[in-house]
Amino acid sequence: MLDIIQQLEGRRGEARLGGGQRRIDAQHAKGKLTARERIDALLDPGSFEEYDTFKTHRCTDFGMEEQQIPGDGVVTGWGTIDGRPTYVFSQDFTVFGGSLSETHAEKICKIMDLAVQNGVPLIGLNDSGGARIQEGVASLGGYAEVFWRNVQASGVIPQISVIMGPCAGGAVYSPAMTDFVYMVRDTSYMFVTGPDVVKTVTGEVVTAEELGGAGTHSKKSSVADGAFENDVEALAEMRRLFSFLPLSSREKPPVYETLDDPARIEVSLDTLIPDNPNKPYDMVELIEKVADEGDVFEIQKEFAGNIITAFIRLNGSSVGIVANQPMVLAGCLDIDAARKAARFVRFCDAFNIPILTFVDVPGFLPGVTQEPRRHHQAWGEAALRLCRGNCPQGHGHHPQGLWRRL
Repeated sequence: MLDIIQQLEGRRGEARLGGGQRRIDAQHAKGKLTARERIDALLDPGSFEEYDTFKTHRCTDFGMEEQQIPGDGVVTGWGTIDGRPTYVFSQDFTVFGGSLSETHAEKICKIMDLAVQNGVPLIGLNDSGGARIQEGVASLGGYAEVFWRNVQASGVIPQISVIMGPCAGGAVYSPAMTDFVYMVRDTSYMFVTGPDVVKTVTGEVVTAEELGGAGTHSKKSSVADGAFENDVEALAEMRRLFSFLPLSSREKPPVYETLDDPARIEVSLDTLIPDNPNKPYDMVELIEKVADEGDVFEIQKEFAGNIITAFIRLNGSSVGIVANQPMVLAGCLDIDAARKAARFVRFCDAFNIPILTFVDVPGFLPGVTQEPRRHHQAWGEAALRLCRGNCPQGHGHHPQGLWRRL
């Protein structure tokens, strides 16, 4: 029996090394954590329970039968964040570049199914070069299974993706379908094809950062909801985001104890908004004064700054904020703001999160940059989301520069 236990521990040690110490060192040299280190940073200490630790690929072409690595490039399982359960997968770039094989996909699909069945959020830590080309259509079929489950889980459980490395091809389609996408500056990228392929096909010369870096996706395309400086900061902020979310559409948002007296009077609100209606003020400051202990988690902070979407707590309960920002374009509404607001409202509606709106807007942004891009349709969708929402809604108005105490 002792020999069997020793063999088991030896195999576990082999699985923990992934692609080997040399590749782990290379990962660290880039300022990146390994797949298992990321899980340890994300989840409560000692809470992670791993599935399919020893699963390997079944490919026998191109000499792959001689390269069998336990886990096959992804670590899957469940654990807790602040005592609340979540399923998680973390792709291991040290194993075949984190590429997705048939069995790699099976591991991810397994926890996606369990997350939906048990009504628990899913967090994906993505660090993958895409499909494993040695397996051809088998790996592509694996992506199809993952995509189908992304769609089926949409609006049922929260899905969070963190891009923590250079992700290409199928490795970015799945994250783009999830509820929240976050990136790490300088080390993570999202693109359908990399700069070399773009240059070969179109002749365009572009850097990885310009094509699909954190700045591009958090400021221009809005694919990413935010970007962080390093892996540790990103995972710490994911824990914070998780604290605002319910476990599923069948659950209510969590309620936390707060030292902030709900009956407090915020005197500074009487002077925050200037008497001159042409003078801007920072709506974020107003939101911070209203929120419990000034805790605000902004979504898509760097995109469409003329509208604010964020999570706060009121009396310990999660609340979604949609607010005009007079500091940017005088708070005028444009197409990007419509897309940003509509997506956020849709999420809050699906997961029973009340919405509080702060309104200070002169109207829609006119011009040739807006009208040809279906301006009316974009805001029609945003209005539809608000009107059809089943979650509680409250509104604070600032008519003609006069603020009324909430």
